[in-house]
Amino acid sequence: MTSSLSRYRAEWYGGAAAARRDVLAGMVGTFALIPEVIAFSFVAGIDPQVGLFASFVIGIVIAIFGGRPAMISGAAGSVALVAAALVHSHGLSYLLGATMLAGVFQIVFGLLRLDVLMRFVSKSVRTGFVNALAILIFSAQVPQLVGVDWHTYAMIALGLAIIYLVPRLTTAIPSPLICIVVLTAISIAFPMPLRTVADLGRLPASLPHLAWPSLPLEWRTLSIIAPYALAMAAVGLLESMMTARVVDELTESNSDGPRECTGLGLANVAAGMFGGIAGCGMIGQTVGNVRYGGRGRLSTLVAGVFLLVVMVPLRPWVAQVPVAALVAIMVMVSASTFAWGSLRDLGRHPKVSGLVMLATVAVTVATHDLSMGVAVGVLMSGVFFAFKVTRLMHVAVGYDADNDTRTYDVSGQVFFASAEIFADRFDLRDEAARVRIDLTAAHLWDITAVAALEDVVAKLRSHGIAAEVVGLNAASSVLVDRHAPLVMG
Repeated sequence: MTSSLSRYRAEWYGGAAAARRDVLAGMVGTFALIPEVIAFSFVAGIDPQVGLFASFVIGIVIAIFGGRPAMISGAAGSVALVAAALVHSHGLSYLLGATMLAGVFQIVFGLLRLDVLMRFVSKSVRTGFVNALAILIFSAQVPQLVGVDWHTYAMIALGLAIIYLVPRLTTAIPSPLICIVVLTAISIAFPMPLRTVADLGRLPASLPHLAWPSLPLEWRTLSIIAPYALAMAAVGLLESMMTARVVDELTESNSDGPRECTGLGLANVAAGMFGGIAGCGMIGQTVGNVRYGGRGRLSTLVAGVFLLVVMVPLRPWVAQVPVAALVAIMVMVSASTFAWGSLRDLGRHPKVSGLVMLATVAVTVATHDLSMGVAVGVLMSGVFFAFKVTRLMHVAVGYDADNDTRTYDVSGQVFFASAEIFADRFDLRDEAARVRIDLTAAHLWDITAVAALEDVVAKLRSHGIAAEVVGLNAASSVLVDRHAPLVMG
């Protein structure tokens, strides 16, 4: 308990220098949050302030209860795609109810430690996920580049120059923050036809307040929101867990999966109670936070709190921030998020791994649904793995004329994908008097493998052949004794 408390305190404060980096990186994360939250609010069919309020609440709660320091969470991502249908058919109140229920589901998932399912996500799928996110982040900036004057392109170019060149002079202040201040000052001093944050949507004019969704408390309401809530919970956790994995690799540290699940659940329950939409981990903003020094929970807290500060008291000033500055930041985040080494690895790694990565990218970009891309990648990885393991199973056939015994020496893994191949290796109408099945070098993994062995032994014995099974290891013996005791008879 003492070590856990010490670690928790260290995640909040790692010294004055670390705290300063966390605060500045969190402020950069806030400005990176604004355009994406507003954009996904429109996707969900809700007012921008609903998404902004939610991001503020989620940021504060996840900073305290989350399991991955330095990860920024907010109201964006595939959750908005799931929510859109509910908002369109039943309105905002049902969305708020679904948001709270999704949070309850996520708390349950965390208590049941279902984060272990992430172990089935291969490196190829994670790389595809990251690359797809980078492409989606960049493509989300394209609408801001269509039908604009040359001034916009000039300001974006200047913003990128500041972002990439300033760190060569100093890293005391994150260059994206300098980019925002400089471009805003220029646009105010020299008026030009530029889109500003005010053009993206109505900004909050007051603080969020506690408000229970006005829903009829009946089973019909639950039947309406439950499917959406479950989908939002699953998609949100998937994105958060994938984002946490990315931060783990960038910081060479480990996140607490179950705690992140329950923390996100608490955050979404709170978001719904304050009139906000459900959210999840945001990889683009998180990568930007980490790249500019954010390592602790303070950076996550600042990203949420500063969002409210800039949205309400500083609303007139934030409204004048040119969208070009935000586009420049997101282009930088996109470029730094993309795993450029994966392109080189396509020629060095096994073709199957490259195919899984490319399929994950293609499906995610085509559907704009991260969960769909990851699901396809995981499914392909599982199928390819099953085929690979199947090829590693061998059955060597021999014959002992002195004892009139046919021997089958099985090696490798016998499970649902290889059980049929295993059974096909046996001649069930063998003319030998005895058959000896040696499983010393094999392992039976599941009930399908046991059933295949039982079927082979039963058919051999039905033809008058004395079948004997030897060499079962301890785990395989337990399965056989429990589900096919006659095999050893």
